[in-house]
Amino acid sequence: MKSGRGAGKRGGRGNAGLHKHKYMYMLKYLPNHFGRRGFKRPPGSRKENICINLADLEEALPKLIMDGVATETKDGIHIDLARLGVDKLLARGRLTSKLEIEVKEASSKATEKVENQGGRIILKGSSEGEKQEQDGREGDEIDVTENSEGINGGGT
Repeated sequence: MKSGRGAGKRGGRGNAGLHKHKYMYMLKYLPNHFGRRGFKRPPGSRKENICINLADLEEALPKLIMDGVATETKDGIHIDLARLGVDKLLARGRLTSKLEIEVKEASSKATEKVENQGGRIILKGSSEGEKQEQDGREGDEIDVTENSEGINGGGT
């Protein structure tokens, strides 16, 4: 019988023997073949935002009013999304109602759409949100031209 039938003469098929008789080959040509690379963040350190679009909010509005989560006021409809566990309001969809929404975060487009309908967004749980509520603007701008010394204090 002839030698080398099957996988005889080559020491096995494919990657067979990489931890045995093909170990030097593996070290030279496939150094990253075994082992793990990278890391996996622990679940406790991950934060996933729960988001809702304006279209979904508009669709769920009658049910939210029935359940008592949203209340009708003279200024429109008041909804506390933070109470529902929603972290962020996104802008997809059309808005036809005048809404007053309390939420932790909101995209700029969502804020614009709500304000165009005569409503408002109250940002909860952040100092920037409180500042925006009071001042009507997102944050303070820093004028770099005021300081003639530069970033490093003007030293040579």
